[in-house]
Amino acid sequence: MAGKPGNNYEYGALYRSEDKVYPREVKGRFATLRRIAMIVLLGAFYGGPWLLWDDRQAVLFDLPARKFYIFGMTLWPQDFVYLALLLIILAVSLFFFTAIAGRLWCGFACPQTVWTEAFTWIERAVEGDRSKRIKLDRAPWTAEKIRKKVLKQFLWVTLALFTGFSFVGYFTPVRELAADLASFEANAWTVFWLLFYAFATYGNAGFMREQVCKYMCPYARFQGAMFDRDTLIISYDTERGEPRGSRRRGSDAEAQGLGDCIDCTMCVQVCPTGIDIREGLQYECIACAACIDACDTVMDKVGSPRGLIRYSTERALEHKSYRLIRPRTVVYSGILVVLLASMVASMALRKPTIMDVIRDRNALYRDVGRQGIENSFTIRIINKHNEDHRYDLDVSGLDGIQLRTDTELAVAGESVVTVPVAVTVPHENAAGGNIIRFTLTSTDGSNIKVVEESRFRGPAEEY
Repeated sequence: MAGKPGNNYEYGALYRSEDKVYPREVKGRFATLRRIAMIVLLGAFYGGPWLLWDDRQAVLFDLPARKFYIFGMTLWPQDFVYLALLLIILAVSLFFFTAIAGRLWCGFACPQTVWTEAFTWIERAVEGDRSKRIKLDRAPWTAEKIRKKVLKQFLWVTLALFTGFSFVGYFTPVRELAADLASFEANAWTVFWLLFYAFATYGNAGFMREQVCKYMCPYARFQGAMFDRDTLIISYDTERGEPRGSRRRGSDAEAQGLGDCIDCTMCVQVCPTGIDIREGLQYECIACAACIDACDTVMDKVGSPRGLIRYSTERALEHKSYRLIRPRTVVYSGILVVLLASMVASMALRKPTIMDVIRDRNALYRDVGRQGIENSFTIRIINKHNEDHRYDLDVSGLDGIQLRTDTELAVAGESVVTVPVAVTVPHENAAGGNIIRFTLTSTDGSNIKVVEESRFRGPAEEY
């Protein structure tokens, strides 16, 4: 079916192709904050794998060894509850800060925003400002256009590959990874994930850009549920700005029946998602505040006060007082405090040694004559510390109970030792099933004590 004149999609089509957004470069206090955030965050991401801590990589998620190294802390699979708790804390924090300050995360710290800013900076450095980029894209292919496009793509691909390399460097020791890649000895899966994340970075930050925020990010869709009339958002002061119209510098806008907005569309030209903030809050707005910087610059030039576009709230625009303490902020902050306190307390009480006791399922029990009834167990000791430890193993719970194996154990730092042990109980005390306790006590002055229970099985009737 033919499309209507002026439309860039056909009736009945499920997808409308979007016009490319050419954001104009803007200067101002919020633009400076975004650049600082980009430098700090990208610096932390790219430099993180190269940091050392006690002669090993400071941050390393060693999946084959099932160990997570985070500076001086080593997390094991048994500690993954902390990861779940951390994710919950981050989610509640997002809800809390969104209720207070809107989409500040999206505008200044979201990876999509940060890498898009980096890719846009490269594009601007190679192809020029907004007008030059528009003109270049519309111009026929020439040697100069090919040179600029090839150079831009080369720099984009280089940054994307370095991003993939850095990401994989958090899961594979980065120095070994660099050496393997340089000698073409990296395994296929390592190369696959490096290229996969490089491609994702290249596609998201280089081409899709605002489309990710508008159509792929779920946060844009449910943010309205976290907003209220006291949430800080990017706002256009309609009362002050309307009606719009151009005028000479220094002229009396009020005498001409005009508001402060001169309809220069600079706020639209600098918007990375291509929206007009003057139409009100829209889910595409990522709160980057580029429109604030642009509008303040224009207001300075025409001699009007700043703040026509500003961070504000619906209540403030209605000349009502701002309320920081309100039901949702109280609930979110209360949940956040409880979760943070629980995580800190849990990690402070985290056991440096774990002992698992596993009964031998092949034999319920054995009669070993004068020694009594014997049960077999497997003791697995996990030493989470970086230092080696020595332990003494003891068993209790029944009269006459004894260990028939060596009770002195040595476990190297960050390692697991599995020891088979035999436990005997005199016949007269071994009837039925009874709870026994294994106690592991450090003998090297580290004050570690771990107690685990198990069940001793014996004959149904007493001897």
